[in-house]
Amino acid sequence: MKLIDREFWSFRVVAYLASLTVSAFAVIPQPALAWWQADFKQRTKVTLNTTASGLAITEPLSSVAVPVRLHSGNFDFLGAKPDGADLRVVAADDKTPLKFWVERYDSANELAVLWVAVPAVAPGSDKNLLYVYAGNAKAVVEPAAVVVDSGTAAAFRFSAADGSVVDAAGGMTASRPVTVEPNGLLGGSARLSGTAIELPPSERTRAAAGAAYAVSLWIKPDSVSGELFAQGPLLLTLNAGRLQVRLGAAQLSGGELPPSAWAQVVVTIAAGRIVLYVDGIAAGQAELSGALAIDGPIKVGAGYSGLLDELQVATTARSAEWIRFARAAQGADAKLVASETQRDGDATGGEAGAHGGYMGILVKNLTIDAWVVIAILGFMFAIAAWVMVVKMRFVGLADRDNRQFLERFRNERADVLGLEQAQGHTNSSLYRLYLAGLRELKKRNVGQAGSAALSGASLDAVKASVDADLVRESQRLNSQMVWLTIAISGGPFLGLLGTVVGVMITFAAIAAAGDVNVNAIAPGIAAALLATVAGLAVAIPALFGYNYLASRIKNISADMQIFVDEFITRVAEQYGAR
Repeated sequence: MKLIDREFWSFRVVAYLASLTVSAFAVIPQPALAWWQADFKQRTKVTLNTTASGLAITEPLSSVAVPVRLHSGNFDFLGAKPDGADLRVVAADDKTPLKFWVERYDSANELAVLWVAVPAVAPGSDKNLLYVYAGNAKAVVEPAAVVVDSGTAAAFRFSAADGSVVDAAGGMTASRPVTVEPNGLLGGSARLSGTAIELPPSERTRAAAGAAYAVSLWIKPDSVSGELFAQGPLLLTLNAGRLQVRLGAAQLSGGELPPSAWAQVVVTIAAGRIVLYVDGIAAGQAELSGALAIDGPIKVGAGYSGLLDELQVATTARSAEWIRFARAAQGADAKLVASETQRDGDATGGEAGAHGGYMGILVKNLTIDAWVVIAILGFMFAIAAWVMVVKMRFVGLADRDNRQFLERFRNERADVLGLEQAQGHTNSSLYRLYLAGLRELKKRNVGQAGSAALSGASLDAVKASVDADLVRESQRLNSQMVWLTIAISGGPFLGLLGTVVGVMITFAAIAAAGDVNVNAIAPGIAAALLATVAGLAVAIPALFGYNYLASRIKNISADMQIFVDEFITRVAEQYGAR
């Protein structure tokens, strides 16, 4: 009974220590940080890296609209309001609020897209920062702001749930809605099937003869031909998989589109030249023979089948640097846009706690299935630790008492049956085997006056009885060892299951968001790998403990077999028939 009580309390202590170990993963002490407003408990730091390690640009850009993607890897949706009403964006000085517009906020799937008006982007710098704050229960939603690049006359983002085509710059609206693909380039994208989007004429989209003009859009075509954009004398078409531009008598062709992928297409008109860009690279250019005004209604997508997004019309010259930057920002180039989550007090001097908070980031990004797996593994670890503690104690006591009893047995010269009253051997398996043999001998009155000598058959019967107790003792020694084998073999497989499911969920979320940014993928995959680490953390100690215990048990089992032979031999010498 005392042994059972000791085992019970050993289990309680080990289980408590295991729970403390699991909880320690989430406890990462951090230094304090000055915060924009104390009511906001989290923020996402966004870096626009224009150095050689990011997207190198050589000229400064001003008044640009940058889409910021939020996901489980860089934003805590559980800590923010379900409708995103507490979102705020602050400039690099951590003081100046910036205008922003929410194109998408899906707290259920943990995906969001914000357009932020960035006043300036310096070339060759990794200090182009902005911060997205959240986690303020008292905050109310701010009115939607107009967020477009400087010089943008019209911008269509096709994110309205009802399919309405509305100018984000506050100008025109199409007469009919379009079919919206929910998971498009950024948020929603227009899915066209040959019918054009018609936009009325506007002074905002009119360019006088010889004036600068630019059209930019993203396409993912299903067909190889169709009309992409038409206004007055300007026509942009897709013909047999190649882009063609015509402006009056000037024509140019070029730019193979990547198959089954989004492509940025930009046409710029300035200084008597028309240039076609595909994915930020000049694909063709032509000189204009005369100045032509671009005016009238706009038609988009006549005869075109596929996806279309981020249609912009600008009455200013778009530089090659602007086009490259827009492509990288809108296309989620991880080299340009990097982001990470910060909490109030987890960083210093505006820099994220990237070194001290790695484990906290992993724990925060664990999916429900990973938590379930880790909880099961934590229980398995507690059971395995309990088994190792109890068995090591049991084996240690048994080995000590065996040595003491074996020494007394071998030193007994007179009567081998006189050790029954030996004290201090309660944990000795050899002593219990001795008692089993003594019990059988007493049945045959061995050692009593007038008793007959033991025959060979009687000795065999005594040995068989002792051997039966030897089997029971071996079973007792190996009891509960199966829990260690389960931990050794099952722990890594459970951890791998959690990792595989977590990776699947991460890639499904990335596919739904259309965001291939490494910052969106890395936290989810790293968190999923935490399940495998947990599985190995269960299996490795169990493996060491099992091998150690198995070796000790093997030695005790060998001692028991040898003792049985010694005991029967001594009995035969003293009480056997001659």
